[in-house]
Amino acid sequence: MLGTVLLLLALAKPACPSPAGAASRRAEALKRLLEVFGMEDPPPAPAHFKQPPQYMVDLFNTVANADGVTKNPDILEGNTVRSFLDKTHGEKMRFLFVLSSVGKNEKILTAELHLFRLWPRTSDGPKRHHFCQVSVYQVLAPGEPGAARGQKLLAARLVPLQGSGWEVFAITQAVRDWTEDESSNQGLLVTVQGLGGSSLDPPPLQFASGGDHHESKKPLLVLFTDDGRRGASLPMAAFPGGGPRSTRSLDRLQPCQRHPLSVDFEEIGWSGWIISPRGYNAYHCKGSCPFPLGENMRPTNHATVQSIINALKLSEGVSSPCCVPDKLYSINLLYFDDDENVVLKQYDDMVAGSCGCH
Repeated sequence: MLGTVLLLLALAKPACPSPAGAASRRAEALKRLLEVFGMEDPPPAPAHFKQPPQYMVDLFNTVANADGVTKNPDILEGNTVRSFLDKTHGEKMRFLFVLSSVGKNEKILTAELHLFRLWPRTSDGPKRHHFCQVSVYQVLAPGEPGAARGQKLLAARLVPLQGSGWEVFAITQAVRDWTEDESSNQGLLVTVQGLGGSSLDPPPLQFASGGDHHESKKPLLVLFTDDGRRGASLPMAAFPGGGPRSTRSLDRLQPCQRHPLSVDFEEIGWSGWIISPRGYNAYHCKGSCPFPLGENMRPTNHATVQSIINALKLSEGVSSPCCVPDKLYSINLLYFDDDENVVLKQYDDMVAGSCGCH
């Protein structure tokens, strides 16, 4: 994949005036670059400035460094994390999340409801207890099994009445139901009861709603998925004129090594919808693999044999080994999708970690 990305980025860069057809080649290059990132079209930039959920920003910083390169590969359960804001516009204890942007090919791994618990008012709550029971229900559409009661219990636990902060509830099965049948998505209902299940009016514990609280405290659905794009690559031959290019004479004099390759999303025209990073260093491999191949060139056994055959002219048409990446790292993008939801996505094989003769 990296070789394809390097070619596309080279073609996507603005250049000096060129022959007719350069604009269409640039458009084709950017289209192929989008395919590398699993998209058909670039998402539009949000119409107004939007602050991404702090949870998503913190997750990105935990998983990746400032350039987006993965530093903790075992944290994400899949390769995509999506966040959705509540669409009920402030209706207390009832929540609705629109999941239309989830791809049909995505495997639902885990879904979480994040609710911010507010500080209790001093007059609220039973005096003899320090906890209450919070239950999360899937609201059922008419005709669904169990719909006679109108709801299905997803999660329940005791929550302290004192303090504030985020509470997270697992709602994976409900989200799987909704992605299989979009019309079944009637939202979620949250109830607060006493320890014995008794009703409490007014409820001593309240959660921040989407309409009347700060952006950073709004209800959030966080969805972990995997789209199966592990190490997928695009064939070089699929791009017009994208075949191997002859090595320049200067490159032949330099030993195989890694060189910087800056990818600037603003220069490409993607800065409006990508939150982080603003760009990254993809690196590329360049140089010769002369006989004899030293250990510093990290040759494979096959490359060593090939270099010997080439040097001794034991067979016609055998070239010297090529300088290519022998270790590749993934990168992470935090971005707004078509519906202005914030997505964290991990892409394999995007940064050349080291080079060798192969």
